[in-house]
Amino acid sequence: MKKIALGEQGLVVPVVGLGCMGMSEFYGKHNQKDNLTVLDRAVELGCTFWDSADMYGPFTNEELLGKALVGQRDKITLATKFGITRGKQGEWLGVNGHPDYVKASCEASLKRLNTDYIDIYYQHRIDPNVPIEDTVGAMGDLVKEGKVRYLGLSEADPEQIKRAHQVHPISALQTEYSLWSRDVEENILPTIRELGIGFVAYSPMGRGFLSGTINQRSDLQEGDWRLENPRFEQVAMQKNRVLLNTINNIAKNSEYTSAQISLAWLLSRGEDIGIIPGTKQIEYLEQNWLSQQVKLSKQELNSLNQLSDKHVIAGPRY
Repeated sequence: MKKIALGEQGLVVPVVGLGCMGMSEFYGKHNQKDNLTVLDRAVELGCTFWDSADMYGPFTNEELLGKALVGQRDKITLATKFGITRGKQGEWLGVNGHPDYVKASCEASLKRLNTDYIDIYYQHRIDPNVPIEDTVGAMGDLVKEGKVRYLGLSEADPEQIKRAHQVHPISALQTEYSLWSRDVEENILPTIRELGIGFVAYSPMGRGFLSGTINQRSDLQEGDWRLENPRFEQVAMQKNRVLLNTINNIAKNSEYTSAQISLAWLLSRGEDIGIIPGTKQIEYLEQNWLSQQVKLSKQELNSLNQLSDKHVIAGPRY
């Protein structure tokens, strides 16, 4: 099992973690019993870097992890987020980074997660109406109180990252990164590497498209939010198959799956990068875990790099 250090504050996690969002919302049907079985298998494998957020569900994803953590909290590096606010019926209420809200959100997450501390606490999205210094200052108070061990940001820009890091050390930045979302390479990765901040890539398989299992819109279940995503419009999917065909061809000439090829490419981008692919199936969990053993040749990497240039991809991220 490979591990990486996120930041310079002593946080070490498995290089392949588990994004738990889809177990509660956004990606079609879900079943709590099956999800708990997947989470138990993740512990057996050593895939013990789990990622959640209070808005997933809303709120039910943290409750799910709270059940899975019983008897094995000390084995898990637990990450969750605050800042995207939703009502009990799922309604979207905007972004909130006010210090009082930060602390109230943490207390609520601790209760749902059935724990007395969170390993990484992320600001899910930056509140444009609240100075980031105020938000991170409140997050830093949670560290002093022992309720949070390390701080993170999600989808922050270089200036925001630098300002936050001056208030309290930021251990991890979480942002979308994959063969079809490489925007972070221009300014984000250089910034966090200069500051000694680790990187956690979410949606490392392009929201499932790069796994090769989604060939048309009818492959998605009713209620799957990807049906509303620009990159999953039929025309965009057809154009983006140019990249997927290259991934599939590399997979066919190896013993690995397209998903494993996609994840291995991302892991090749730096020893400071961790990934959190999501799944609701043990089969895919095990495949994702084994991606850390895949070795891509220089020729394969060059082929993927050339075709995955951000200007080739059809459709914006959101």
